[in-house]
Amino acid sequence: MKISASLDCNIEQAYERFPVGKSFDLIFRDLYLGKTRAWFLGINGMCRTEVLQEIFSDLQNPTYRESPSIEDISLYLASKIGYAQAELTADWDTIVSSVLSGPSVLFVDGFAQAILLDTRTYPARSISEPETERVTMGARDGFVETMLFNTNLIRRRIRDPHLTFAVRNVGTDSRTDVAIAYIDGYVDDTLLEKIHKTLDDLHVSALTMGAKSLEELLVPKKWYHPLPSIQQTQRPDVACSYLMEGNILLLVDNSPLALILPSTIFQFTQSPEDYYKSPLVGSYSRLLRFCCVFISLLLLPAFLLLGSYFPAMADNLSLFPIEHPGCGRLLLYILFAELALDLFQYSAAHSPSSYSGALSIVGGLILSDAAIDLHWVSLEVMFYAAATMLASLALSSTAFSEGLRCYRIFLLLMTGFLGLWGFISGCILVLLSILTTPSFAGKSFFWPLYPFNREALSTLLRRKPTYMAQPGHVWKRERKK
Repeated sequence: MKISASLDCNIEQAYERFPVGKSFDLIFRDLYLGKTRAWFLGINGMCRTEVLQEIFSDLQNPTYRESPSIEDISLYLASKIGYAQAELTADWDTIVSSVLSGPSVLFVDGFAQAILLDTRTYPARSISEPETERVTMGARDGFVETMLFNTNLIRRRIRDPHLTFAVRNVGTDSRTDVAIAYIDGYVDDTLLEKIHKTLDDLHVSALTMGAKSLEELLVPKKWYHPLPSIQQTQRPDVACSYLMEGNILLLVDNSPLALILPSTIFQFTQSPEDYYKSPLVGSYSRLLRFCCVFISLLLLPAFLLLGSYFPAMADNLSLFPIEHPGCGRLLLYILFAELALDLFQYSAAHSPSSYSGALSIVGGLILSDAAIDLHWVSLEVMFYAAATMLASLALSSTAFSEGLRCYRIFLLLMTGFLGLWGFISGCILVLLSILTTPSFAGKSFFWPLYPFNREALSTLLRRKPTYMAQPGHVWKRERKK
């Protein structure tokens, strides 16, 4: 719907479209710009009042005007309003969307156009290092909930004129801003087109959980696919490295996460810490992390299998130097240890920092010792459960390690009830679940293993020196003309 040339009609429409006078955070003013009536509407707290005060002070200054009335609003905007982010609009939908996003609107009597003043400001926390992606060396900044700050953090690192941030609105009620970040010429145009079309076709009322909600909308999954399909990061340096490799980022307003498309299973085992160490140490850390995937998944199920169904082999391996529990009892021991350690991990993660350290010590020493004395668990089980938890914590992606935990509990139940055949069947089902994990736009979840790319796989498995690991060398990429 187009706005009217009558100021009274526009004010009446504004009262119908906004809870003006009912909602305390909506601010409005009747103004006179010389002899011309005007009306201002904005959201308190999202407008920089000092900037607006300077703009209106100049517009109402008699010495600033050549004529007491406004004859041409386009000329008036170009000659009298020197603020950089100001534009004209004649559409009510644009006005509603803009005001709810932070800009304010100025209606002028006699003109079927309104002036949008983008003086928005958002409450924002300070930029700090992400808790889940800490490094011993390197940058200490991380994404925040304000999308404009996040784009600035990327611009600081990539000063390429082809770096583009295209914005889409997702959600019929929330109208959440989603920025599609890519470097023109490096990106896969087919994938970029698919992302634009998918975001435009999303039918959802709101992105209630920010980037996580968008991830589930982009890649719907079955309940038997616990592994993440899209990698997330809160580090600008990691996001920029993927941009330079030709990937696409999705930045969601009000969320400190960046979604990386396309994503593969190998990306969840990487850590920025590898690149802040020497190539040899970084390669060792990366290979150790790959081993932690198999330790986290198979150590406890294999221990249960040997201890319950192959006691002679367990005795030869000294798995039970003191007492050999029965099959059912061992399964209960392992399940108790698994759930107890998960409980302590969640409690420490969600507790205030001043309590988390003490909680970990109490859970790890006092309660585990008491559980052993009460015969709720054995010392051997606690050792292997703790080793499994350490292997899970070594993985840089918490979503990936939690997916492995679901697989591990499934293998424990299959092994405990069905023995060797249950262990083998469980491994086959877990492998099928991993192989059928969906990815965005049908891209291979196992690239560069399938389709096979030897140089890219070598770069993922070991940390190469910087001069050898540039994307142009690995993928033979050149900017498309």
